[in-house]
Amino acid sequence: MNSPREIAPGLVIQGFTPPLRLEDFRLVAFDMDSTLINIECVDEIADAAGRKEEVAAITEAAMRGEITDYKDSLRKRVALLRGVTVADMEQVYTERLQLNPGAAELVAAFKQAGLKVLLVSGGFTFFTDRIRDRLGIDYTRSNVLEMGFGEQRNRKCT
Repeated sequence: MNSPREIAPGLVIQGFTPPLRLEDFRLVAFDMDSTLINIECVDEIADAAGRKEEVAAITEAAMRGEITDYKDSLRKRVALLRGVTVADMEQVYTERLQLNPGAAELVAAFKQAGLKVLLVSGGFTFFTDRIRDRLGIDYTRSNVLEMGFGEQRNRKCT
């Protein structure tokens, strides 16, 4: 193995030379949307608001690198989610979201090998927290979608 080197405060990288063993690692990170799960959650939430095509076009442009400021693309997509309720999001989770084949087994294998598992998403805690709990994932990093006031299940995205 090469010597560790700090490339930013607290971010140390270390090169590895084959053969690699799981014991050489401590953390594995997974993207959620269209990687660990079968859908792009933001696009499916937008479908509930009747704006899936508009949001999907922004998502695809960002994935192709045509929109380089992720925060800007997220703001544009979230602005199109006005009126979506918690019930709509629950419906996306229960009716549309599925783990991709082998995802649960892969996470379990890394956990069994002693690695910590991180789930990252440009999407929302509403989904990452549920996937975390479902798969026993250690850490998540995602965005909080602010919902308006009102009765819990019928709160709307503002």
